Amino acid sequence: METKSYHEQKRIEYTRKTRDILSLLPGFVTTFFRGIEPHTLPRTRLGYAEDLRVFFEWLYENNSAVKSKHSDIKGITLEELSNLETFDIEEYMEYLRLRTDKNGEDIVNSNSAIKRKMAALRGLYSYLYKNKMIENNATVMVELPRLHDKAIIRLDTDEIAKFLDTVDIGAENMTDRQRQFHELNRVRDLAMMTLMLGTGIRVTECVGLDIQDVDIANSRIKVTRKGGYEAFVYFGNEVEDALLPYLEERKTIQDVVPGHENALFLSTRKRRICVRNVEIMVKKYASHVTSLKKITPHKLRSSYGTALYQETGDIYLVADVLGHKDVNTTRKHYAAIEEDRRRRAKDIVKLRDDDKRDDENKD
Repeated sequence: METKSYHEQKRIEYTRKTRDILSLLPGFVTTFFRGIEPHTLPRTRLGYAEDLRVFFEWLYENNSAVKSKHSDIKGITLEELSNLETFDIEEYMEYLRLRTDKNGEDIVNSNSAIKRKMAALRGLYSYLYKNKMIENNATVMVELPRLHDKAIIRLDTDEIAKFLDTVDIGAENMTDRQRQFHELNRVRDLAMMTLMLGTGIRVTECVGLDIQDVDIANSRIKVTRKGGYEAFVYFGNEVEDALLPYLEERKTIQDVVPGHENALFLSTRKRRICVRNVEIMVKKYASHVTSLKKITPHKLRSSYGTALYQETGDIYLVADVLGHKDVNTTRKHYAAIEEDRRRRAKDIVKLRDDDKRDDENKD
């Protein structure tokens, strides 16, 4: 039997990876992580650890004074961090735009990636400065890259139908081998894609589902939301019609990999399907629907949110169903739809009857 849930396993995985990285960094970085642990998620902390490792590696390799004193980055001191000036941090940002990894491969970072890495560094500096561990915060005066608004990509109503048709019956240009593979996984794939498009759940919430999380009698599933809390998400008839055949098929699958017996969605290797496999699945089916849109699992979530908002006009309902703690997060993503609704509202209210006004003009 599976002793730990998928989300518990991921928390353990992220925590272990974070500790492995922290063991290579200066001790004061670990102090910082203890400080942020109560209000951050394990995955967020892992991202911070990876980003800070990039910074300290850059500092060690590009600051001769630091490198001459220490045998590795773990020896970097608070004083050396405090001595950095604004132009040093700006130089680091310039390095982030195009850097080379340990394998000699070039890594080009977008403005959003640079801003994320700078958020980790600013967080570290702010914590150390606030706790009087350093005397100078060199990140305060650094101007971060400006991010431009991106068009929200989602599937239109007819594209959703075509997408699900492709999942259900396949595509005309499939090879014989692709068609065999499709038929092998058709029931599972249709259940997953219909569930995601019909509820707006996150891909991590989908792959984390266990068999006992599905409550057909009450048309709902129990998901673990971002942040670790559990919530019920309700689904309609179309989702139920796609889930039922898979639930019957799932009962017949034997020899599931130990530790994955409770997983709802299994890979062909009979273990819990992973996020990467779902991303590949979505990309494969979407490629037969549209070549102009880069469709990901998150775009399926956006498609559901858009459809729900267009039908209800209730931003608070959309926020609740999608699991957004702050309605402003929802509003930001669907602002374009609200703008269109406001634009159409200008012609709804009539101040004077057009026919009556025409009669008066004739007189």
